[in-house]
Amino acid sequence: MPDPGSHKYDVKRARRRAEYENREGVPDQRADRAANEDLQQVHPPRRPADDRAAGPLGERPSGEPGGQGRERDREGGGIRVRSSAFNDHGPLPRRCSREGGNIPPALEWEGVPDGTAEIAVVCEDPDAPGGTFLHWLVTGIDPQVTAIGDREMPEGAVESRNDFGEYGWGGPMPPAGDPPHRYFFHVHASSRPLHLFPDSTVDDLRDRLAESELAHGNIVGRYQR
Repeated sequence: MPDPGSHKYDVKRARRRAEYENREGVPDQRADRAANEDLQQVHPPRRPADDRAAGPLGERPSGEPGGQGRERDREGGGIRVRSSAFNDHGPLPRRCSREGGNIPPALEWEGVPDGTAEIAVVCEDPDAPGGTFLHWLVTGIDPQVTAIGDREMPEGAVESRNDFGEYGWGGPMPPAGDPPHRYFFHVHASSRPLHLFPDSTVDDLRDRLAESELAHGNIVGRYQR
């Protein structure tokens, strides 16, 4: 399989880009990005953690590219995420969209490592026109909790402001006519309390997790208008 950056990889990317332009009629920049994304799914970069949750229900464990996270990945001890509302890389139901009910999908997980002090959940759309868009940021989740969503929030959980400027879940609302956007639901396990608040940002979360993440997992939904 060709490595990213190699001549063979570039040739395949150019062919895939042309296919997108001809088939989808998408702009040059979006065709180039779509070609890269498709090739990376077939030939993923060689790195410790994969942004894509593999398997029909996001079963591949994934750890932070730090010592403990990598060790847990090698041992097969990451967090496995699933949803009763959608399959991994399958469509999100309309009731989850901003215009269709704005109800967060139910998420479940298992494999939280010993020593976890807090769970955090993030949902982001990397395909938004202006850059990655935050749809959900939930922290303060007790490590004994194994599910959230579908109107139910565990006691003590903190829902921060999303990029719509509202607190809590902000459902998908991609531009009409766009190819399906991807919505990455990440579940993170922290070895220390994160001490985040409703006005904390996803960058605040990442700063805290840089020194405290034990493991994480994800599942991806798609939505198109």
